[in-house]
Amino acid sequence: MIAIFNSGGPVMVPLLVCSLLSLTVIFERVIFWTTVSMRANQRLVNGVMELCQAGDWEGVRKTAAGSKSYVIRILISGILHREYSLVKAMEAAAADEISRMRRYMGVLDTIITVAPLLGIFGTVLGIISSFDMLGSGIDHPEAVTKGIAQALITTASGLGIAIFTVFPFNYFNARIERAARFIEKYATSLEIVYEKLADKNGSGRESRHES
Repeated sequence: MIAIFNSGGPVMVPLLVCSLLSLTVIFERVIFWTTVSMRANQRLVNGVMELCQAGDWEGVRKTAAGSKSYVIRILISGILHREYSLVKAMEAAAADEISRMRRYMGVLDTIITVAPLLGIFGTVLGIISSFDMLGSGIDHPEAVTKGIAQALITTASGLGIAIFTVFPFNYFNARIERAARFIEKYATSLEIVYEKLADKNGSGRESRHES
């Protein structure tokens, strides 16, 4: 492995950095999403929505206390600010949660783009080196093959890093999109429930005023 790395030339150094960054981010995101899955509690979310439908805000506060589910955090943020702007409070909380989910995704996206380009750059350097040797004569054919080897190694390394990174990248993006749909579903449900309660309470006050 070390021999292959050395044969790849100087471009192998940034490629190594790209591979280490990719591994680090992938490992961190796997831990993040595993934690998110462990904290998810569909039963609690359904229970909170039932309490919201009944207008039992104090019950919601007690039931959701200590929950680390991102959906619960967003719903609670809306409930706490329901007298001012329930929707905007949930939008702000959802933006924070999505931002946490998208953390370091730009790094993976950059590596997917840059790694093959670095491989091509190494290929060009290797070919230039080979032609330079050919121009000087073929007394040392091993020097020509060394340049060709450098070109092939850097190309394969760059493509390998990009291929290795693109699958987790797409998986994490799919998880983010799924989470965003999940957030939108329950945030919209809470908004509808709150509007119904507000209309019901408003109608009740009007009836008492008329009587």
